[in-house]
Amino acid sequence: MTDAGRRRLGVGMVGYSFMGAAHSQAWRTAPRFFDLPLAVSMTALAGRDRDKVAAAAARLGWDSVETDWHALLGRADVDLVDVCTPGDTHAEIAIAALEAGKHVLCEKPLANSVAEAEAMVAAADAAAERGVVAMVGFTYRRVPAVQLARRLVADGRIGAVRHVRAQYLQDWLSDPEAPLTWRMDKQRAGSGALGDIGAHIVDLTQFVTGEAITSVSGLLETFVPVRPVATGLAGLSGTGGDETGPVTVDDAACFLARMSGGGVGVYEATRYAQGRKNAIRIEINGSRGALAFDFEDMNVLHFFDADEPAATAGFRRIVVTEPEHAYVAAWWPPGHGLGYEHAFTHQVVDLVGAIAAGNVPAPSFADGLAVQRVLDAVERSAEKGCWLEVDGPTGSRRGRN
Repeated sequence: MTDAGRRRLGVGMVGYSFMGAAHSQAWRTAPRFFDLPLAVSMTALAGRDRDKVAAAAARLGWDSVETDWHALLGRADVDLVDVCTPGDTHAEIAIAALEAGKHVLCEKPLANSVAEAEAMVAAADAAAERGVVAMVGFTYRRVPAVQLARRLVADGRIGAVRHVRAQYLQDWLSDPEAPLTWRMDKQRAGSGALGDIGAHIVDLTQFVTGEAITSVSGLLETFVPVRPVATGLAGLSGTGGDETGPVTVDDAACFLARMSGGGVGVYEATRYAQGRKNAIRIEINGSRGALAFDFEDMNVLHFFDADEPAATAGFRRIVVTEPEHAYVAAWWPPGHGLGYEHAFTHQVVDLVGAIAAGNVPAPSFADGLAVQRVLDAVERSAEKGCWLEVDGPTGSRRGRN
């Protein structure tokens, strides 16, 4: 089917830095490799500095620019707003877009607080009654190896989940002279390693296991409390005109967890793990087997089947690049691996498919709220030094897949 035979989906995006570039690549690429049910148009890119946003639009493939995100909401040619901004703006932009009748894709974590996330879910629920949908961007769900892990758990191949181990390890802040960014300012980011990268492993393990984290015991640590202020960042909270400013978020987060199925979990998120660039490590031990995944070897899933004879049993290395694996048939011949950017493309594929079908996409804003509640419980647990229950769901809509 040609674009002329498809309903158009005009996309307006807010923000054009790291995540904006990743999302732009996805919007450009998805229609060229997948047979999408809607004709995607990269209609407008919004940013405050006209020269910078114009340069970004030309580089990333957007048709026009706006210097105020509110302008996207009044444009008849924008059907979806993609939010790629710091966390302190997510709620305002997403709620306004939903109320204006625009579908929304919002980067993770969904918000900077449970209250903001709840307001976003309420807006999403109201919009869904009018056929308008919302998705939160936990893209690592779309890695084919992660999809296979979820399927193996759902099929009972590892039995009952007994122990979850999850790590997200980076080292980009290990230099104490690295300058402050918005990610180290609690007012803008909400939290540090906990929300920035810990949110991913919370979502991933709940997604793969199909279970929820029900209680936590947390520990947060800030190793470098004061950092140099980078040029142009004097507006960060607490910096004033000084050459240094306070780090107001955690540098590392660790917590124990109990799962809804009776298993236990150990979670770790840090931006101080020397030599680890983007190591997302998930290991799930069950009564009949185990799974292990490391994003730094993202095309491989390790699977142990405890039902095999002991003499030959061991972890099986599965290269997840066959056409039978999720999303892979649209890409390269078997053995030609995918990369970081492909998960963003798969996110677009699933979102466009959900919009065309009139379904609530996954992960929905309700799924994002569930993660936000875990993060909140970890933070409060660390402050109190005790185990805390994670607040339960409100019954709002969750994504179907």
